[in-house]
Amino acid sequence: MIVLRRMARVAAALLSLAALVGVVRLVAPATAAGGEPPGVARQLAFLRAALDDGTGEDAQALFPEGYFFAHVLYGLARVELGMREPARREESAREARWALARLESPAGVAPFSPELTPPYGVFHQGWTNWLRGGVLALAPTERRDPAEVRRFAEASAALGAAFDASATPYLAAYPQQAWPVDSTVAVASLRLHDTLLPPRFRGTVDRWLDGVRQRLDPRTGLLPHRVDPVTGAPAEVARGTSQSIVHRFLPEIDPIFARQQYLAFRDRFLATPLGLGPAVREYPAGLDGPGDVDSGPLLLGVSLSATVVTLGAAQRHGDHRLAAALANYGEFAGLPVQTPWTKRYALGAMPIGDAFLAWAKTARPWVPDTTSQPTLSSGVPFWWRLPLLSLLVAVGVAPWLPVLLLRRHRRRTGSSSAGGGVPAVVGGGLPATAAGPPAPVRPLP
Repeated sequence: MIVLRRMARVAAALLSLAALVGVVRLVAPATAAGGEPPGVARQLAFLRAALDDGTGEDAQALFPEGYFFAHVLYGLARVELGMREPARREESAREARWALARLESPAGVAPFSPELTPPYGVFHQGWTNWLRGGVLALAPTERRDPAEVRRFAEASAALGAAFDASATPYLAAYPQQAWPVDSTVAVASLRLHDTLLPPRFRGTVDRWLDGVRQRLDPRTGLLPHRVDPVTGAPAEVARGTSQSIVHRFLPEIDPIFARQQYLAFRDRFLATPLGLGPAVREYPAGLDGPGDVDSGPLLLGVSLSATVVTLGAAQRHGDHRLAAALANYGEFAGLPVQTPWTKRYALGAMPIGDAFLAWAKTARPWVPDTTSQPTLSSGVPFWWRLPLLSLLVAVGVAPWLPVLLLRRHRRRTGSSSAGGGVPAVVGGGLPATAAGPPAPVRPLP
């Protein structure tokens, strides 16, 4: 019995400790407007080691862009960390160049068709060009590598020519397949070009925006998930996995249009399943559908990947309360494991998820916003943590309730017995009975 009691107390202590850790993760800052977001540098250290060990190849076995995403997101997070912390710029540029070389390697281009316009399609060219611009942005103008400047200018020109020649704003990522999110990234890279180098794509960007406004998803008023590759007409309703990326890049292109789109997205896709924390639906409210390789399994209609990436979109739009809420929820539910040198989520089982999360947490503007817009109101109430905190407190206290109730019962029993018919210890230790006072104690000789 004693062993069982001790084991029960150890189990209760561990459960209470886990609840306490959950409370800390829900309330401790997990994002930062400037400087390094908590834990991101250690997360990137883990990712680099994982990429060296073949994480890109492992991710490629899960979905068609796995290798590409694993490397490009690592490179982009490095760039943004360097933008946030000037002391890290040299290291960030070196690591971003390493990632860029992987994107342009045979393994990086293998899933894509060289017969498309531009070659390898708008998905590959758009993300790669955005990373090229990021590498240049880390260096002062007078210290930029002329070869890197020339490559960025040439790739931007090829993208601009492809958009100018297209009857639709949405170029193909694969033969006969087009997704608006891919073209959004590519057009953002043209805006970045005009920020870093002499501008030349204003007309291209304006025509693209006009074409986009004419082809919005009729159900939501947002950019559709998939379109007809010839006409650009919506072929699939807006979805969370693509919207979360769209709203990361659209502010770089047109901040006013981006704000309108973001508010509509937040209104239709933000959810609080079971009342426990904010999350992002894969399909707009009122519509359900199946998950796929992009969204992952849908839990109560929620896409975990869209939820993670929306953290970055919220931060980019200045929706800091939503970004902080999503980050804290991720700290609580993501099972992070930390050492003095590394940090990983989901116990390190899915490094590609760490790549998306690191990229989301480092989100910041790349193209200056010269517009004057009102401060964005929060998308989540200030008390959103209360249900989860209440649940954690209950979990932490529950294992000790039997012990507390037993002790209370014993105190009550002992108190009532002293005034009843059960003998109570008094005087020199002999029992008092109902017959009268105790007999005198004879003194020792």
